[in-house]
Amino acid sequence: MRVLRPAVFLDRDGTINEEVGYLTDVAVLRIYPFATDAIRLLRRAGFAVVVVTNQGGIARGLMTREFVEATHARMAATLARGGAHIEAWYYCPHHPASVIEGLSTPCVCRKPGTGMATDAASALGLDLSRSWVIGDHWRDVQMGQAVGARTILVRTGHGRDQEGARPDGQQVEAICDNLMAAVRVVLQS
Repeated sequence: MRVLRPAVFLDRDGTINEEVGYLTDVAVLRIYPFATDAIRLLRRAGFAVVVVTNQGGIARGLMTREFVEATHARMAATLARGGAHIEAWYYCPHHPASVIEGLSTPCVCRKPGTGMATDAASALGLDLSRSWVIGDHWRDVQMGQAVGARTILVRTGHGRDQEGARPDGQQVEAICDNLMAAVRVVLQS
């Protein structure tokens, strides 16, 4: 019998790297200075680290899948130089305002949809009930809750604005200043 591992699912923009709107030029990509250490700590604690990111700019014709994948490869290499390893990168190319045929919503992968998390769990042998989701939008939190994971909203990126626009009845395990503070919560739980 295969033993399932816990994971931490991380949103990308505003959580790992600075939010710039649609990232269409890799020259403006800035990984937060604490991200490498935070990811390394999660891995050292035995968590698989998986990025799950909505990349609706593909559907809106602002970028290509190839650009997103090249950006992820660049980020992975930068993080790896600091000893931080991302196990897998998942992205949703869909958007409600799609100009590309076949990429409009609804879809199962666009957060708060659960497709990216469940696909990762199946492919990587992850236990969603022992996992966490960390992101800067309520949709990240809602995806996590829908798959039975614990959740943290970070105040970086859109998080501070999101915190002030909390949906009625929205629960979350913690609201933290940034990814490193969120990792402390995960490791203390």
